[in-house]
Formats: sequence, C-alpha cells, structure tokens
Amino acid sequence: MAKIAVLGAGIMATALTFPSAENGNEIRLIGTHLDDEIIDSIKKDGTHPVLGLKIPESVKPYYFTEAAEAVEGADIIMSGVNSFGVEWAGEQLAKLAKPGQTILSITKGMHADEDGTLHILPDVLKEKMGPLADQVNWAAIVGPSIAGELAVHHLTCVTFCAEKQDVAEMLAPLYRTDYYHVWTSTDFIGNEVGSCMKNIFAFGGGFAPGILKKLGKEDDKYVMYNYAAALFGEGARELKQMVELLGGDPTVTENLGGVGDMFVTTMGGRNVRAGTYVGQGVPFSEIRNVKMKGVTLEGVAAIGVVGAALGKLTERGVIKDTDYPLVRALYEIVAHDAPLDLPWEKFFGGER
Repeated sequence: MAKIAVLGAGIMATALTFPSAENGNEIRLIGTHLDDEIIDSIKKDGTHPVLGLKIPESVKPYYFTEAAEAVEGADIIMSGVNSFGVEWAGEQLAKLAKPGQTILSITKGMHADEDGTLHILPDVLKEKMGPLADQVNWAAIVGPSIAGELAVHHLTCVTFCAEKQDVAEMLAPLYRTDYYHVWTSTDFIGNEVGSCMKNIFAFGGGFAPGILKKLGKEDDKYVMYNYAAALFGEGARELKQMVELLGGDPTVTENLGGVGDMFVTTMGGRNVRAGTYVGQGVPFSEIRNVKMKGVTLEGVAAIGVVGAALGKLTERGVIKDTDYPLVRALYEIVAHDAPLDLPWEKFFGGER
C-alpha cells in the first residue's frame, strides 16, 4: 500500500483515485485554490460535482489550505493541475515535496522559450522546483483515458512512463485493475510529446462534422470519414516528427501515448467542439470570445504554443518551412482567424 497525494481535484485527477483507492492505497485529494466548491461537495456527500459520481469512500478530501498536511508522508504526489496552472503547480511542489518522493504528472502540453525551443511540462515543473527536482523521481501517465469512462470502470489502457524503469514498475501495480490496464515505458520525452500533440489534432477532429452542419448534410447517408481519416493520418505523421525533433523514440507514437491517445481525443470534447464551429465557418476569435467564452481549451492553447514555436524554429533553420503543414494551418486559424482552408497538397511530404 502507498500513500498518494493528488494536487488538483479536476475530473481526470479524481478519476484516477478510483483504481488506486480500490487497490487499497491511501489517497488524499487536494483541491487547488480554485477547487473549493468541488471539495465542499465531496465533503458533503462524496460527490464530485463535475464527474457527477461519488468518489471512493476511502479517498480523503483536503482544501488547498490543508495541502501541507495532506502531502506529509506521501510516497507519491500526483500533479493533476491543468496546463494553464503548471507553473503554479511547480511552485507549490517546491514547497510541499520532499526528497525521495515520486512526482506523477498527468498534465499535457508544452512550453516554448523565446527562440522557439520546446519543453515538455514536467520540465516546467522541474524548473519551478529548483534543486529539489533532482531529489525526487519523475513519472507520468499517458494514453487514451476519458475521465468519466475510467471512473465508471470502462476498460482503459494507458502507459506509465518514467525516467527510471524501476519507478514505472513501482507505480503500475498501485493502479492496475481488471479494467485499468497499465504498460510501462522509460521514453519519458516521447510519450509526453505525443500526449501534447494529440490535443492539437483533436481540434481538427471537429472540422468534418462542422462542414457537414454548414452544408446541412449532417444527417446524410454519406458523411466525411475520408476527410477525417486523411486529417488523422497527417496528424499522426506530424506527431511522430515532433517526437523525433525533441529526442524521443518515434515508435512510441504507434502506441497508447501516440495514435491511441489521439484517436480518443478526436472523438469528442471541448477542443473538437471548437473545431466544429471552425468547420461551420465561425472565426476563431468569435469562438473564443463568444461561443465558448470561459471554456478551457488545452488543445487550442497547445496550438498557440507549438505553432508560434514552429515559426521561430524555421527561422533558426532547425526545421524546414515544409515541415508541420497541419500544425501551421491550425495556428493560422486560432492565432489569425484564418478560414478553414487546409493545404492538402503539402500533407504527407507533399503531393508527388
């Protein structure tokens, strides 16, 4: 049995308390300063108000003001804060974590330096933690995992990646159940890059349904699976290219942390909904400021970070201007209100 402190009471972090609690681990769920209503609800009757489910009775909820108490003596600290709060999370971990603990990240995305150099989010956590970062173990969870499905025990397959194999093998049995299947990997960079890029391409998952709605053909016999499949294929290609660029093993893109995760993310969710509006011809600024105002869009945020970085990397000669045509097109849509007009002839290495 392990003691696991979870920083952040969002739906994915909370869903992961189900298999770990059912395995007899001691789970302490810590809400951030933005999660007080969630913790209030859990303390009242055990229900997570967004998941709409009662969490395991053995999971103990804590307000952020009680974080130090919750983390005390923990073997593992899960960082469950979304990508917009990752720097804040690193600052908190710098105060809360102790040498020898394991930091388990579930946050997906990348940050970029001024020159376009890209970094996975665990590296952002490390930077904010300072010298302590070298005194803890690092791991992450990647793969196709919709929080609600996991919480209601629908079969889910994921990869636990870590910088050290023994850390991954220590973590995996704490979470494995008959419905939550865990593989392990030491390609920390490759899996994390894949998990960021899949969110980017989820945005494109809404284009075909949006186009059909615009044409009044959403109920037609013949839809646009051909379009969606070609888009998915180019996304998989650029995902692999990015993993290689950042030094990961390109074969991870064939597995759960790559195309597996990309598939489930393109099936639905907030980023797909935003992409559907784009397919209907709505300028992205209107989507952001009106139709989906206040909605967290991590995939769109990743497009902004990676898309801007590609321009700088091209200027430096790190990549060619023909690389990543899909990501570049998505960036023009979200950053400059470009209409949906994908450069199909540039995909798959260019028509030839």
